Amino acid sequence: MDAGGQRTGAGDVATAAGSADPEVGLQAVAALRVLTERLEILQVDNARRLGWSWQDIAQRLGVTKQTVHRKHGKRAGYARDGSER
Repeated sequence: MDAGGQRTGAGDVATAAGSADPEVGLQAVAALRVLTERLEILQVDNARRLGWSWQDIAQRLGVTKQTVHRKHGKRAGYARDGSER
C-alpha cells in the first residue's frame, strides 16, 4: 500500500523494500512476508494435491521434512504418515 492507502504492485513493493527510508522499507518487508507466506501455502497445497511427498516439498523449500509438515500438515488435512484424512 502506498501512503494514500492504495494498493501497489509487487514490483512497487520490491522497490520499496530497498528504500533508504526505513518507514517505507520496513512496511514493504512486512508486505513481502505476508505475500511469501501466502505463496508458500498455495504451492505446498498444489504439491500435495499432485502427490509430492513432504520430503520433496521440504527439499525445494530448504527446510526439513518435519518443519514443513509441522507448518502445513494440519491445514493441508494430511495425517502424520502422509495419507489423507
